[in-house]
Amino acid sequence: MIFQTVGDARPYPDHGRTTPRDWADIPPRAVRLEQLTTTRSVLNLHDLLAEDSTYYGDLFPHVVAWRDRMYLEDGLHRALRAALVQKRPVLHARVLELPD
Repeated sequence: MIFQTVGDARPYPDHGRTTPRDWADIPPRAVRLEQLTTTRSVLNLHDLLAEDSTYYGDLFPHVVAWRDRMYLEDGLHRALRAALVQKRPVLHARVLELPD
């Protein structure tokens, strides 16, 4: 199994960060894929297979930590590429810690 759970929504409260610039102040850290719950269950294959998939966005996926869970908000294609192509169980992501 790649992820802890596959979800279809963002169960945590709105945090107000919408652009890569909003996330830039959070330093990346290593996160195990098996600890993540996705917020999307569908992935566009063009996103997964594009060679320049990070060209227009942040190089690091965005994760929200809330109520003892970690939610992969943005970067599903990067996480899958790390797991399936590069055979890595860990990726570097920006983790936003939200209070309960």
